[in-house]
Amino acid sequence: MARRPGKSKAAERARSAAPSRSRRRPARRKRSRAGGFPWLRMAACLIIIGGLVVGGWLVSIARDLPDTSGLQAVERTATITFLDHDGALIARRGSAHGHEVTVDELPSYLIDAVLAVEDRRFYSHPGVDVIGLARAMVANLRAGRVVQGGSTLTQQLAKNLFLSPERTLRRKVQEMMLAFWLESRFSKDEILELYLNRVYFGGGAYGVEAASLRYFSRPASELGLGEAALLAGLLKAPSRYSPVNDAQRAAARATVVLDLMAQTGRITEQERIAAARTPIRVSRGASSQGAQYFIDWAAEQVRGIAGLEHDDLVVHTTLDVDAQRAAERAISDILGDDELASGAGEGALVSLAHDGAVRAMVGGRSYARSQFNRAVLAQRQPGSAFKPFVYASAFEAGLTPEDRRNDAPVRIGDWAPQNYNDEYRGEMSLREGFIRSSNSIAVQIAEETGRGHVARLARRLGIESPMRVDRSLALGVFEVTPLELASAYTPFANGGLSAGAYGIDRIETDAGDLVYAAPASAGQLVLDARTQARMRDLFLTNVRQGTGRRADVPGLTIGGKTGTTNDFRDAWFAGFDSQLVTVVWTGNDDNSPTERATGGGPPARIFQAYLAAAPRTGLAARPVQAPAPVAAATIETLILPDADARPVPVEEPDEDPIGAFLSGLGGRD
Repeated sequence: MARRPGKSKAAERARSAAPSRSRRRPARRKRSRAGGFPWLRMAACLIIIGGLVVGGWLVSIARDLPDTSGLQAVERTATITFLDHDGALIARRGSAHGHEVTVDELPSYLIDAVLAVEDRRFYSHPGVDVIGLARAMVANLRAGRVVQGGSTLTQQLAKNLFLSPERTLRRKVQEMMLAFWLESRFSKDEILELYLNRVYFGGGAYGVEAASLRYFSRPASELGLGEAALLAGLLKAPSRYSPVNDAQRAAARATVVLDLMAQTGRITEQERIAAARTPIRVSRGASSQGAQYFIDWAAEQVRGIAGLEHDDLVVHTTLDVDAQRAAERAISDILGDDELASGAGEGALVSLAHDGAVRAMVGGRSYARSQFNRAVLAQRQPGSAFKPFVYASAFEAGLTPEDRRNDAPVRIGDWAPQNYNDEYRGEMSLREGFIRSSNSIAVQIAEETGRGHVARLARRLGIESPMRVDRSLALGVFEVTPLELASAYTPFANGGLSAGAYGIDRIETDAGDLVYAAPASAGQLVLDARTQARMRDLFLTNVRQGTGRRADVPGLTIGGKTGTTNDFRDAWFAGFDSQLVTVVWTGNDDNSPTERATGGGPPARIFQAYLAAAPRTGLAARPVQAPAPVAAATIETLILPDADARPVPVEEPDEDPIGAFLSGLGGRD
């Protein structure tokens, strides 16, 4: 075979020994796989480590899960049921649980209402709704804050039964674990029953049965569609949407629930319209949020009578729910009008029957905003509302309404009290001095009669607070509560009998056994007939012609007295008709001055609005046992300096260090 020209054997051998391209390519692929192994191993290790960490964290969370053995037991405390004087439910205190109900016992639309607002996919998810969680996350991210929750009804049950309300990731994971556990152990209907029998509906009511009795005074099985929607609407925020706190907000929330039910096909459009047009009638007691001030006051007395350890109790109170609502409305309407309120931000009202039974008690404009009971706890100066005690002591000492004194500037030592607007009208009768609320004449007759005499009479009639028996006593420069002042005014209205305020008529067990009964009313005679008649004349004249004219109610015989303190800080009206003794206070909690609000302004207007609307039946006092006839000599002994069994605390200064401060201080009307 001939060789190609220019090619030697050596060249051919070298070419055959050189590696070909087909052999080099596999070597490159092998290097590529060898170089990728470290990254794969690292990723796999991270996944395994992360899984172990998450698994360990979940195990630690699972170990901290609460004990679920007591799931079926309902923990409850003794319930105290408060009824008004006519047997209407006012409130329940304690863990008010109704009896357990099943899904079959409840109206189908009640179940639909709850599921429409709380968990639309309840019957399809395994305890945690992934779709709902995703929707809530998107909505919260868009809003930049939490605006939706993704918890299912099962998760809410788990949280309510076993967990705290704190918002942490750990608690949320525990909630999901417990939700899965509940779904694995109970059927959907059983979970729904557990939820409805334990969830809080506000007003102290746990469970749908207790809530139905609380708000509508009938079992849940008898609720209408609108009422069911209202209860379902409470679940989002029981206090905010409670008809007790805000009836309009509760009704608006019920309308939202009806809309959701229609949108999800649970009710027809015709059913929605019919339910929305049907008025929802909340029980009389439940519709009065201000009655909670009275319940707080009465509940403390129940604990004192029955002790801390007791079974379920039924407390029959003296409150009249219709009168209570009239009182709340009067305060709300007057103080809600800036012009009529004249800078007074708060108010209180106490209304007693002539035997001292509390018929209405309003401790403030809104119990939801402030639970401080100003009717019982607020210590404020009575100002000129104390002057009736000055005049009564003068009449006991022998003066008459026709006696005359000079309404002119008066000075006692270095103290010179002034009349309102520094106006003086010269010589006038004591009757005119009373209806004009003259500071000058009140101080003069207090000095003539004796300050100790005035203080002892006030104590005898019911003033219990310490009184400074000094020159300013006649002008009410000390502190009392509205309840205390109302009690002290009752002898002026009932014929001269003492009458301490009381709110509990009797207490019974749930089985009807009597625990306590208020003692029969037999007030002590503390004003003789002549003094009482003269004072009644002054009170009636003051409302007809004097500073209390705005308190007059057409068709009723009204008597009363105004009171205003220095710088217009406190304004009062204390008065009565044939059935009730009522005291109204207005002012500001921080003791700041009002915009010249006087006792003849907001308090008199509130008194008038209340008396005009209060029911005139059922409010009268219980029959009062007539006291034995009291001789005139016995009355005289009541006013002697050492005859009072309860001496008045005296704080007489050595020199009178407050003289300059008290200059010009006193009642203004």
